[in-house]
Amino acid sequence: MMLGFIPITFRFRGKERKLEDIYRCFRENPDTGLHPTQIARQTGIGFAEVNARLEATPELFVKLPRRPDGITRYRLTSSTTAKSDDEVMAFLNASARKESLLVYAVGTMVVCILLIVVILVGPAV
Repeated sequence: MMLGFIPITFRFRGKERKLEDIYRCFRENPDTGLHPTQIARQTGIGFAEVNARLEATPELFVKLPRRPDGITRYRLTSSTTAKSDDEVMAFLNASARKESLLVYAVGTMVVCILLIVVILVGPAV
């Protein structure tokens, strides 16, 4: 998703629930590399969305080397595996909050620029 004309994509904002579901799927299948199709079936999230989330969040998920049969699998990163569920959820929420703050900062800058333009042009009209 792009924010208007500004090329910003959100990896966490608005996707915390999907990432949490994918994370829990890996926790339910420990020490197993999962294919996006398996994750999609278990979580009820569409294959394309699962694949996009896995690719977009290397902090949580790592792509395993292709097997001889050509199937690509993913697993949790070592650092994510070592964390508790609460720590991972806190990380997801903090990351989403950072992205929200970025949106608010850009919005505030645009409003300030418009306000400056109105102040400069206003007396001339």
